[in-house]
Amino acid sequence: QVQLVESGGGLVQPGGSLRLSCAASGFTLDDYAIGWFRQAPGKEREGVSCISSSDGSTYYADSVKGRFTISRDNAKNTMYLQMNSLKPEDTAVYYCAADAGYCSAVSWDYWGQGTQVTVSS
Repeated sequence: QVQLVESGGGLVQPGGSLRLSCAASGFTLDDYAIGWFRQAPGKEREGVSCISSSDGSTYYADSVKGRFTISRDNAKNTMYLQMNSLKPEDTAVYYCAADAGYCSAVSWDYWGQGTQVTVSS
């Protein structure tokens, strides 16, 4: 009933672009803060980007600022992460998440299954 389903991952060359999507079911994304996280092998999960549910403010990790854009489509109940100028260090499993609170939430309510992004030539 309540789930987030991700798509859009894959293999891309350095400098290329990908758009990840995350479709929500069983709840309305517009009522939640939404975020993207990633985890590379042997590394801790890190926050990539987030949109606050209250005022729509966006936040980005320094490593992706200027290259990635987070957005949501309320009509489709779907969130997106547009990734441009991809670098090999962007390679990771990417997860979408939603929380009834704030981008600064300690624990997020819902998580997607993850989608692999590999940046390599």
